[in-house]
Amino acid sequence: MTKKDNKRRIAFEYEKEQAKRTKKERPQREVREEKEINENVIEGRNPILEAFDSKITVEKILVSKGDNQGSIIKIMSIAKDRGIPVIEVDRRKLDTVANTPQHQGVVAYITPYRYVEVADILAIAKEKGEKPFVMILDEIEDPHNLGSIIRTAELCGVHGVIIPKRRSVGVNSTVFKTSAGAVNHMAISKVTNIARVIDELKEEGVFVYGADMNGDSRSHETNFSGGVGLVIGNEGKGLSRLVREKCDGIVSIPMVGKVNSLNASVAAGILMYEVMKSRL
Repeated sequence: MTKKDNKRRIAFEYEKEQAKRTKKERPQREVREEKEINENVIEGRNPILEAFDSKITVEKILVSKGDNQGSIIKIMSIAKDRGIPVIEVDRRKLDTVANTPQHQGVVAYITPYRYVEVADILAIAKEKGEKPFVMILDEIEDPHNLGSIIRTAELCGVHGVIIPKRRSVGVNSTVFKTSAGAVNHMAISKVTNIARVIDELKEEGVFVYGADMNGDSRSHETNFSGGVGLVIGNEGKGLSRLVREKCDGIVSIPMVGKVNSLNASVAAGILMYEVMKSRL
């Protein structure tokens, strides 16, 4: 081996060793698996106390060991009176079971949320002697938005909320908590095809309005009397093309600031109050 070849070999071995060291020292990319939301769990003290006052069936309760104080005592007392098992567990177990870290030391397992049919929502309006008032949510993904919309819907006299089965958040613990108990008093239907449901509502005399900042009319100038369906689109994409085409009209909310859009739940709230004003 010549001196030239030897130098080349030494350089090659050095580069090889450096590459190994760099690879070893390079921080590994953290792989995070998205935690699947468990709709059969309620977490947090107030949501569980509210569940006791609703039609929800609480099957068992997990409480953190040594955290038997304040409203936890009340939860345990009610559970004992109703024969609901209460199990003390390590807090790490609650962290695993709960959908969020904000479980406040208590988690309740409940019977799966009972969704209704669209026909049930229309029946509720008929029983009250009112024209149907329905919220249709086109792929809302944030549970906080869904909870807030349900809360406002209950306050504004909405007869029911319709959500799609796919690409949409369902009723889970975060929705229970954000809705401040309104989920317990609101009929919610989970459907396969939103566009088809809009057609069915139209046949029942419901005029369907989609919300979009480029709407044909402004919300405060729109006559919302009669049967009304309000469609709120996805947080990022807005109304899907087919759903938009199915709507009888598109309404916008007037804005004068520099930000050109509203949060989905805020927009829904403004429009629900406009409808309520027309119906009072």
